[in-house]
Amino acid sequence: MATAELIAETPVAAEVAELVARSRAAQAQIADYTQEQVDRLIRGMVYAVARPGMDEEIARETVEETQLGNYEGKFKKISVKTRATLYDIIDDKSVGIIEELPERNIVKIAKPIGVIGALSPSTNPEATPVIKAISAVKGRNSIIVCPHPRAKFINAKICGLMRDALVKMGAPADLVIAIEQPSVEKTNEVMKQCDRILATGGGAMVTAAYSSGTPALGVGVGNAVITVDETADLDDAAAKILLSKTLDNAASCSSDNSVILVDAIYDAMLAKLIEKGGFIIEGANKTKLQNAIWEDGEHINAKVVAQPAEFIANYAGFEIPEGTQFFIVPETGTGADYKFSGEKMTVTMTLYRAKDIDEAVKLTNAIQAYQGQGHSCGIYSNSDENIMKLANGTKTSRVMVNQPQSASNSGNLWNGMRQTFSLGCGSWGGNSTNNNITWRDLINETWVSKPLATPKTIPSDEALFGKDIIELIG
Repeated sequence: MATAELIAETPVAAEVAELVARSRAAQAQIADYTQEQVDRLIRGMVYAVARPGMDEEIARETVEETQLGNYEGKFKKISVKTRATLYDIIDDKSVGIIEELPERNIVKIAKPIGVIGALSPSTNPEATPVIKAISAVKGRNSIIVCPHPRAKFINAKICGLMRDALVKMGAPADLVIAIEQPSVEKTNEVMKQCDRILATGGGAMVTAAYSSGTPALGVGVGNAVITVDETADLDDAAAKILLSKTLDNAASCSSDNSVILVDAIYDAMLAKLIEKGGFIIEGANKTKLQNAIWEDGEHINAKVVAQPAEFIANYAGFEIPEGTQFFIVPETGTGADYKFSGEKMTVTMTLYRAKDIDEAVKLTNAIQAYQGQGHSCGIYSNSDENIMKLANGTKTSRVMVNQPQSASNSGNLWNGMRQTFSLGCGSWGGNSTNNNITWRDLINETWVSKPLATPKTIPSDEALFGKDIIELIG
């Protein structure tokens, strides 16, 4: 935790120091709140932005400002995802004793961290500030939200609505503070001065979070890979891949970036994807699409991110049939020389063919060794053996089974995953956690240990080490 005396005397540092001081003062006012008081606050915060009419307004204004995604996707996030997240955490105990381990005679007590510095990306700027804010306040923290410049107005509006709600409930508005005129320098300063960073955004900002000197919870690259095996319900799989690939025009890093079809169902499944609005891109059009997505040959072109298929086709310079919802790009290789094997942030799905589940596992690992390791993969299958082969054989934090990836891995009403927009990728993705990050990652815990009723005793060497080890080692 930085103090005002240690902060470099620059105008930006001084400005941020003032915001952090306000945030810290607000947090101190709720540090001793009861569970009931905390839960009342987060209910009000969500309702302020998700109430009927306001959710529509936010969805519309988010698209207007960012020019990313679509109204339907934004509406689902601000209206449904925020409610689902509240529902997911509202009954969690986050104050006082939150866990007891009677077999070890240990209890765990939750304590607030202080000021959370949160990054909010341009691709999910409608629900991210809300979800991060209620996770912070659930742990009796305050939060400062640093938006992408492309979403600064909608971020300010959403945070303002939550601030007004807090005041109406008798809590300090400064539990939620928005950086209204964001800059890289200002965001970096917030990360230096806060107590914990909750980083969601581009790789550069996540790296900066880890380099700030403040404990950080970051996320890795997406690039989800989906396998469809010979036991799958192909109609169900095709419908869910369409939903996942086109949700909010693929603004999510969890969108189906690559789909692997095993030989036995390859032709039948491809036909169903085409029926759902997929259009195969090959030859010269593949080159045009690649040049449009990676205009400089390296970085994803912001002009095509989260745009509809028709826009991208016009931008790239090729024609598509009416009704095209997403692009299907057949590929055989992986790695830097095969750009389509990486994350695309567009309605572009790379298609691979595998002999069987074992080859699909190897292919998934090859794709994600390039980008996306540790994040997510999925499978459409009715074979527990194949499902577990994929789960055991891949370096991934999440395996979604028979579910639309982008709508599922961050939690949904049809599964038990924790609701969040911050997905840890473990050491595979350069992160400190594999968790779906929630309030539990935004608290300190005090462990209270009492003596065991019967102390443990070390068993005999033969029982502890085993007779074979003793004889072998001598």
